[in-house]
Amino acid sequence: MSSVDDEGDLTAKANIRNAALRLFAERGHDAVTVREIAAAAGVSPALVVHHFGSKEGLRAAVDNYAAKAFDGLFSMDERDLAEMLTGDSGASIAEMFARAFPHGSPLPAYLRRLLLVNDPAAAALFGRWYALTVRLLEAMTEIGAARPAEDPAVRAAFLLVNDLALVLLRNQVAAAIGVDPLTPEGITRWAAEATAVYTKGAFLTAPGQEST
Repeated sequence: MSSVDDEGDLTAKANIRNAALRLFAERGHDAVTVREIAAAAGVSPALVVHHFGSKEGLRAAVDNYAAKAFDGLFSMDERDLAEMLTGDSGASIAEMFARAFPHGSPLPAYLRRLLLVNDPAAAALFGRWYALTVRLLEAMTEIGAARPAEDPAVRAAFLLVNDLALVLLRNQVAAAIGVDPLTPEGITRWAAEATAVYTKGAFLTAPGQEST
């Protein structure tokens, strides 16, 4: 087969994968048929089977694509990432997420669905991100950008859950604050308040309850 035909096959394969990603994000894996995916991609069901073997093969390809996209957010060294997050650039993990997956991308919705049903692919992602968060906190503590935690495991989980809240509750947060939290405007508002809470705290100690 010529290189031109190969390129065409690759383009068709990516188109099928992207159509499946959108349908899976909207309705879940089990509710979508190969025929529906083929129709959304503008190809025949036979071509879907040709490229992926089965619906499960296509699902595995979508999961692999999504995992690489999400993991690509944090591909740099933990210390470099810590310095970037705490430097003058004002970058944040939420901002990195929004830039990587702009409005209209099905990837945040796909991740939300996977996390909510405790899909193995999402569980593996969460495990990798949790381990990274632990290392990131250690790096931030070493450079003096974070206070040492009494329970580093819980703190890492707490911070990771806060970040993932924007994905899991994106629509609800948007309705509450009047702007999509994964847009530049939403990220600016969210990051400003989150930073204030993390660095200054949100609550005052009640009179007579000060720690001794």
